[in-house]
Order: sequence, then structure tokens, then C-alpha cells
Amino acid sequence: MIDLTMATPDLLFGLRNNFFLGAYQAAINNSDIPNLSEEESIERDSLVYRSYIALGSYQLVINEIDSTAATALQAVKLLALYLSSPENKEATIASLQEYLSDPAYGSNPIVRLIAGIVFMHEKDYVEALKHTNVGGTMELHALNVQILIKMHRSDYAEKQLRIMQQIDEDHTLTQLANAWLNLAVGGSKIQEASLIFQDFSEKYQMTSLILNGKAVCCMHMEKFDEAESLLLEALNKANSLYSFHLPLLDVLYLPRCPLTHPPHSPFIDEIQLKLSHPEHVLVKRASAAEESFDRAVQTLA
Repeated sequence: MIDLTMATPDLLFGLRNNFFLGAYQAAINNSDIPNLSEEESIERDSLVYRSYIALGSYQLVINEIDSTAATALQAVKLLALYLSSPENKEATIASLQEYLSDPAYGSNPIVRLIAGIVFMHEKDYVEALKHTNVGGTMELHALNVQILIKMHRSDYAEKQLRIMQQIDEDHTLTQLANAWLNLAVGGSKIQEASLIFQDFSEKYQMTSLILNGKAVCCMHMEKFDEAESLLLEALNKANSLYSFHLPLLDVLYLPRCPLTHPPHSPFIDEIQLKLSHPEHVLVKRASAAEESFDRAVQTLA
């Protein structure tokens, strides 16, 4: 007897994969997908708008999402507002808190995801986990891994990774989370992380995210010349200087490695970074190091 039961095809698989791996323009270009349900259409739109955000097109997202849009898209608009107007971030966070306090909206997984991203960016990791810790989607589990790594709790991050592996060991986000955790743990795990990013580079379109991942592995292994080449290639591919989605350099490299690096290593153009993202961890650590150096010089003068 033939089993006529067939799994429903995942029409958004390619779009999700492009987004997760940082192929944001490809995600936008290939988003015209027919026969989507209403729920799938909302997810599709949220991924497309988040791709625009990752490319720095905040105003486009703000202009296109109006008051009649679905709750999930309203949350994505708040992310665009938050990133585009640092001076108004308190008002944006207050609006987000209103959504979270309403049971009808606060349970929405995309609203909780955006909350986690915003509060992680604010370095309020406990508040971020309040909204992401229950999981529910692979993205929420992956964000939990990122937050816990930032909190230097690799033990809890590993528990989240195990949950993801039980759901789908081959999922792109599971593999990415595995690589992040391996880099956070360090030691012999660095080589395992390198193999994951190498596998991505062989299977999928090369993106700045994949190149950054490979570069971080090289930095851990003190292959600075190779890291420099990869970072230059990543910078050439990047549509914007700083991609908020999966900020590999500060999440995975800086917590375990010294700030100093070879004089020709192009981490990110320092002047551009200071102007565009003065609150970024790289800028703050560099400024603190400069101030410490100046104080030391003064004591010797």
C-alpha cells in the first residue's frame, strides 16, 4: 500500500537560508514566491524587510510598513527605527515594551525575536532572555545562543545548541550556532568552527557573513595574513559597514582575544566605524585602550 502522506514543502526554505547566511540582496531578489499562506506571507515580508535593514535601508522599511501591517511587521519597523535613530531609541524601546506587555502581541515569535535583538544590542542580556528563552523557533534558539555567549555562559549556550540539534541537526542556524559556540569555547574547537564555515563557503553563495566567520577562525589560529585577506573580501562584498544581524567580530573574537592586532590587519576602518557606530564595542574598547596609553605616557613624561 502506498503512503500518500507527504510533508508540506517549505516554500520559504531558500529565502530563510539566504537571510541566515547573510545573502540579503539574494533574499530580496528571490522573495516573489507564489502560493504562500497568510502566515507564510507575513514571515516572507519580515525576512525581506529585515534584509533591507541589514543592508542599511532603514528608511525604506519605515516608509513601507504602515499602521495596517501585521504585528510582526510593526515589530520589524521598530527595529528599523531603533537602528536608524539612536537619539530616539528610548521612545522606540517604550513602543516595543507596549507590544510585549499585550498578551495578544507579546507572544508573537517575531515580536519576541526583535525584542531579543534590541535588548541584546542594549547589552541588557537578562531582559533579552526574558523574551527569547522560551524558544519556539530556530531563530529564537539561535539568538539565545548568541546572548549566552555574550554573557560568557557557554555551558547554557551548549544546552540551547543541543535543543536545536534535537530539532534539526542539519539546519543552517544549528550549524551556525555550533560554529559560534566552538569559537567561544576555543582551543581544539576552533578547527571545528573553521570546517563549518568552509562547508558553507562550498555549498552556498559566498557572503560577508561567511567570510567574517572564516576570518574569525583564522584570527583565533593567529593566521593574520589570511584573516586580513578574508576581511578585505568581506568588506568589498558588504553593502553596509556594519551588519547588525550576527555581529561576528565582537561576539566571537573580542571576548577571547587581545585588542591588539598586526598593524596592517583591516578589522574595520576605524574612522568610519567611529562615525557610524560610536557605541560599538570595537570603538569603545579602542577608545579605552587609547586613554590608558595616554595616561601611561603622561606618567612617564
